[in-house]
Amino acid sequence: MKRIVISLAILVAALVALTGARQAPALANAQKVERGKYIVRIAGCNDCHTPLKMGPKGPEPDMTRMLSGHPESVKVPPPPAAQGPWLGSMFATNTAWAGPWGVSFTANLTPDETGLGTWTFETFKQAIRTGRHMGRGRPILPPMPYPMYKNFTDDEMHAIYTYLRSIPAVKNRVPDPLPPAGAPGAPGAPAAG
Repeated sequence: MKRIVISLAILVAALVALTGARQAPALANAQKVERGKYIVRIAGCNDCHTPLKMGPKGPEPDMTRMLSGHPESVKVPPPPAAQGPWLGSMFATNTAWAGPWGVSFTANLTPDETGLGTWTFETFKQAIRTGRHMGRGRPILPPMPYPMYKNFTDDEMHAIYTYLRSIPAVKNRVPDPLPPAGAPGAPGAPAAG
């Protein structure tokens, strides 16, 4: 009988250890998601990447489209010309910006294929570190503060990436940036010949 009790105690201890070992990665991932959520909030990512809508007290973030970038269904007219010391202008959704760089649209940060769904952590990290789309493409344009965000540690970036992979995916193909007024390909520019 004593042997059976000892065997059961060993079995219970092994099951507890196995359960704990299985829960440890899940707990670590949950902690990383919470850390990433915290960083995304204090870094102000929602300020530009979540479209604004009109609420009872004025413009407010449309959390049904959280971090989905400029709405593909919202077309922007040509921006007004900058006057005086003003450098640029922003669109009513706070997801499109115009200035000497042209017109930039905030990216879809959700895990949908139209957002960061195909991005690896390395792609994400390189985009922030280099200021280039996908870490090697076109420049990331204003107002994205990548010169500040590139100072996140790898652990902080991984937490942000892990959080962004955990949020609801929103299908929303953000338009490509528009070149500055008068540049080839800009709306209203003469056709290249």
